[in-house]
Amino acid sequence: MSNVFEFVAESRGQSGKSAARRVRRKGNVPAVIYGGHSEPQMLVLSHNEVIKHLAHEAVYSHVLDINVDGKAEKAILKGVQRHPSRFQILHMDFLRVNMSEAVKVHVPLHFINEQTSIGGKKGGIVTHAMIDVEVSCLPTALPDYIEVDLSGLDIGESVHLSDIVLPAGVEIVALAQGPEHDHPVASMMASKASKDEAAP
Repeated sequence: MSNVFEFVAESRGQSGKSAARRVRRKGNVPAVIYGGHSEPQMLVLSHNEVIKHLAHEAVYSHVLDINVDGKAEKAILKGVQRHPSRFQILHMDFLRVNMSEAVKVHVPLHFINEQTSIGGKKGGIVTHAMIDVEVSCLPTALPDYIEVDLSGLDIGESVHLSDIVLPAGVEIVALAQGPEHDHPVASMMASKASKDEAAP
């Protein structure tokens, strides 16, 4: 099996819905790689290999090697179309990257210290408003995930985007758009049990 961050693909000359259906009937996944200084290129990937790769969370926020007919290109995964009812990947989009130019990627958020937080010790329950966040950075600085420390969170309080401690060289895209985009990421709510204990 190839490396989890390498997708081995074949080029396909035809585009369109009928061509994509033919690819799927053969047990493969139609895809496209675009961006950079090259024309978009239609690809064919093995469905089984795609499923194995997508089982790894880091694939969604990692610079990938797209090996097309023996030639490797650096890219990030920009989109995955899944069948609404079957365990099937219908289409994938890859964006070429230049290792010296910043990219925008959605990175998973990992919430830590939820149970041992101030509110958690009082029986509070954390609600998550986001599970990932769009960041901008050089490909070499791209994190697999970003930790959100909830240890100081009390009941009735929220963690916002500006509260997240970011790795060096990484910026949150929304915050660059102004303070009104400093959205909540997680909130500590009182559970029914904690409300009952607080009631006279």
